[in-house]
Amino acid sequence: MVVTGALIAESLRTGARIEGVTLTVKRIARENAGDSRAGQPRTWTFVEFVAAAGDAERLANVLSRALDPRLGWYCDFRSATETFVVFSGRVFRYPRGDVDRRAEAEAHARSVGVPESQLDWPE
Repeated sequence: MVVTGALIAESLRTGARIEGVTLTVKRIARENAGDSRAGQPRTWTFVEFVAAAGDAERLANVLSRALDPRLGWYCDFRSATETFVVFSGRVFRYPRGDVDRRAEAEAHARSVGVPESQLDWPE
């Protein structure tokens, strides 16, 4: 079993490293997806990845230390049964489709400045 997700390269703190978990990169793409009104850079680099499901918790912890706390950056990924939404210093892990737990993650996202249009992680 695997987890799949996407990391926005610009969301990493300067000097941060993603280490101790093996990621298989499926695609890297640059798109104009940022919200300049929220202070975000206009162009983002998306790194789509796959990792072993057994590494999901470790990956979430590594990301929570590596993500920049400014601008409400987060990284989401999922297995067949769970969704992970990771912010700087905070991890939300819940069964896919759990609307109450998703609402908790969305409330946190809003509190750290994520624009409403970016509360769009897939279940």
